[in-house]
Amino acid sequence: MDISVVVPLYNEAESLPELAAWIKRVMDEHGYSYEVLMINDGSTDDSWQVVKRLHEENPAVKGISFRRNYGKSPALNTGFAATQGNVVITMDADLQDSPDEIPELYRMITEDGYDLVSGWKKKRYDPLSKTLPTKLFNATARRVSGIHNLHDFNCGLKAYRAEVVKHIEVYGDMHRYVPYLAKNAGFDKIGEKVVHHQARKYGVSKFGLDRFVNGYLDLLTLWFQAKFGVKPMHFFGLLGSLMFLLGFVAVVMVGGLKLYHMWHGDPYTLVTNSPYFYLALTAMILGTQLFLTGFLGELITRNSPGRNHYEINEEIK
Repeated sequence: MDISVVVPLYNEAESLPELAAWIKRVMDEHGYSYEVLMINDGSTDDSWQVVKRLHEENPAVKGISFRRNYGKSPALNTGFAATQGNVVITMDADLQDSPDEIPELYRMITEDGYDLVSGWKKKRYDPLSKTLPTKLFNATARRVSGIHNLHDFNCGLKAYRAEVVKHIEVYGDMHRYVPYLAKNAGFDKIGEKVVHHQARKYGVSKFGLDRFVNGYLDLLTLWFQAKFGVKPMHFFGLLGSLMFLLGFVAVVMVGGLKLYHMWHGDPYTLVTNSPYFYLALTAMILGTQLFLTGFLGELITRNSPGRNHYEINEEIK
């Protein structure tokens, strides 16, 4: 099979028939063998009934329905596991992503050799309250991930080599960082294509401003996992040792200063009357706790079943 199209959806009953017809027209025009996997994320409208009707009309349309709303990442992960195509295309169900982009995305994967191609909605039809935070979010994601050629990490329209989606796990709200997940899994041939962005035709957006706050937290999680996921002691141990050493030096200085004044017969105060003494003790306690956190993290990591799981690209026997 040439292409698998994965469409996560939540309360998009009005747009699904038009989207399915549009995808079918594009696929038929180019002679692709294909499947459309519609992942119903616990919709409360008639979305699932629409998907079942579309399947009766066109067997290439398939569906998976969750009992409740889990989020876009679980929907994508479930869809990825079920795909059979050589190239996997993801797009949103709200008709803001154009299926006319599929042929070029497919060509970039199969002919240009990309592992992943992400869409870039260069000209957006979203309000300013959404576009400005998006620009700041993408700038931060580029800096932290090291994928400097992507301008729109959160674009739902992406193309993947089948091997990529079978080797990554999209969980929580990590759908925003699929390129980063792919890079961490060793798939670093990541490209970008300017795609057409359409104004929403039906319904309303399912995402609020809280996604930007959560997005930054998820980005920090991914960065930490990529850098220190299998060696937490390198982070917590180093930070804890530095903090303990700083506190210890401060305690020595406070005590030494008192001894100096005593030796010279100068007036002096008790060590416990100095605020620096308590700050130093706090630093030493925090340093010890951080060090122990790293130590416990190492113990957990060493006993993890995936501690020696490495992505192998090729093997000669």
